[in-house]
Amino acid sequence: MTASLMTVDRGKYVSGGLGMLLGPVLVIGLVLLMNRYLGEFERAAPEKSTAMEITKLEKPQPVKKVERPKPKTPPRQARVAPPLSGLDSSLSGIDMGLLGLGIGDMSAVDESLLGKTGASVMTEDSVDTPPQPRSRSRFVYPKSAKKRGIEGYVVLSILIDLNGSVDKVQVLESSPAGVFDDAAIAGIKHWQFSPALYQGAPVKVWAKQRIRFGLE
Repeated sequence: MTASLMTVDRGKYVSGGLGMLLGPVLVIGLVLLMNRYLGEFERAAPEKSTAMEITKLEKPQPVKKVERPKPKTPPRQARVAPPLSGLDSSLSGIDMGLLGLGIGDMSAVDESLLGKTGASVMTEDSVDTPPQPRSRSRFVYPKSAKKRGIEGYVVLSILIDLNGSVDKVQVLESSPAGVFDDAAIAGIKHWQFSPALYQGAPVKVWAKQRIRFGLE
C-alpha cells in the first residue's frame, strides 16, 4: 500500500515537472509562431504611397506690340508738259519733245539771259498751266551733216514770253557739239506757244526743249 502511494506521488511529480517544462516551451513557440505570421502579413500588405508632382508655373511672357510700318509717301514728281503732237510731215526726221524745266535746272541757264525779268519768270513745275505749242516752223537739216550722214540732238532752254513767243534761247546740251545748234535755235525762235498761266494770269516761263535730228 505504501509502495503504491509512493509510485503514484512520483508519477504526479513527474507529470507536474513535465507540464512545467512544456508550458513555457509551448508559450514561447506560440509567440514565435504568431510573430512569424504577423511579420509575413505585414510584408504582404501593400504599401500605400502618395506621389506628389510639383509643376513650376512659368511666368507669362509679355505680349509684344507689333507696330505697323508707316506707308511711305511717294516723292512728288515735277509736272512735265505733254510731248508735242501733230508735227508737219516734212519734219519726220526731227524728233521734238517739250520737257519741263525744274528749279534745279535753272542753274544751267545763263544769268545774262534773264535780264530784268528774272524775278518774274517762273518754271514749268510752278505754273498752273504749262505752255502749249500753237504753231511750229520747220527745222532745216544742216546740209553738211545730212551729206555725211550725221545724226544728233540739241537740248534748248527757251524763255516763253507773256504772249507765247520765244524770247530767249540757250543751248544746254548738243551731240555732236556745234553741228545742229544753229539749226535748232533758228527753228525754235519761230515757234508760237499759248502762254503759261498762274492763278489765271499769263506768266513768263522757262521750258526745256529737246530736238533730235535723224535721217530716216
